Amino acid sequence: MPFSNDSPFSFPLTRRALFKLGGLASLGLGLPGCDMGSMFAVPPRETTYFTSNDKFYTVNFMDASYNFTRDLDVEQWKMVVKGEVERPVVMKWRDLLNRESFDQAVTLMCIDTLPGGSSLGTAMWRGISLKKLLQDIGVDEDTARDVIFRAADGYSDSIPFARAMEDDVMLAYLMNGEKLPKDHGFPVRLIVPGLYGIKNVKWITEIEVYNGDYLGYWQQKGWTDDGTIHVFSRIDSPGHYQSLQGLRQRLRGIAYGGPESISEVQLSFDQEKTWVSAEIEPPLSPLTWVIWNYDWSPPKPGKHMVFVRAIDTKGRIQTSEITRPQPAGATGLHSIILDVLNA
Repeated sequence: MPFSNDSPFSFPLTRRALFKLGGLASLGLGLPGCDMGSMFAVPPRETTYFTSNDKFYTVNFMDASYNFTRDLDVEQWKMVVKGEVERPVVMKWRDLLNRESFDQAVTLMCIDTLPGGSSLGTAMWRGISLKKLLQDIGVDEDTARDVIFRAADGYSDSIPFARAMEDDVMLAYLMNGEKLPKDHGFPVRLIVPGLYGIKNVKWITEIEVYNGDYLGYWQQKGWTDDGTIHVFSRIDSPGHYQSLQGLRQRLRGIAYGGPESISEVQLSFDQEKTWVSAEIEPPLSPLTWVIWNYDWSPPKPGKHMVFVRAIDTKGRIQTSEITRPQPAGATGLHSIILDVLNA
């Protein structure tokens, strides 16, 4: 049942809309690393294509990783590559740097990210091809099923061998032109575009080509072994409940398709009955988020709710169904309320 006509809202705020806001708020209860405050961002967020290293999100499964990386000596670091390969190898820092490298812009996203959350970021990464490394040491493509990555802090996870052999999977040692920061996996981390952060292992010390199905740290606790990122979008500005003046307002935000790029971003001002398309700024890479903009003319003063959703290049529409992060990542649409003082 809608509110009465003397409600301060300039639209009928239905129980369905209230349930969505309440449901989103409840998603974060008891979940480590969830960023509830940024779901309803006040003040508005700055929207930039690249995320600076000092502002890039960090989530670890334990604090010991920080203690380890403070004193890590890169000259003593080594990475063992073994398993279903003809020539197991122990790589040191110079070995890594002497291999052919490549750069790519990639967005990473934490699996705990809620609708509108901020645990994601985009960086330019430099590293080496995992595929070429495995080919050079004679990987057995007939017996390999998974590739396991073990970290200095005791963490481990895996990706399917077929995914490991795609050209965009890299072992990165530079981030935004700088040596990989300690909090982000120095001296080397895995970058697998389109998969949640739990799969992008940091502080790698061992890679094993495995002839079975390996379950990593979070998978043993019931989380997904697939890790594919859901279509995601966010309103960065204006901020939630921000007071606005003027006949024209610019809405701005990001959208991310995980394994696919974004083809369209849409906004709704009538509780998802109708949608209008926003303008998308061309991304530098199909492996990153996109920035969108929409110039809005408020029809009248009052409070207006706006929803955002994205559509990827395969036509998949971001779902409005609200689900918790566990086991496979949260879903749902980001929405904010804007307070228009005069139109």
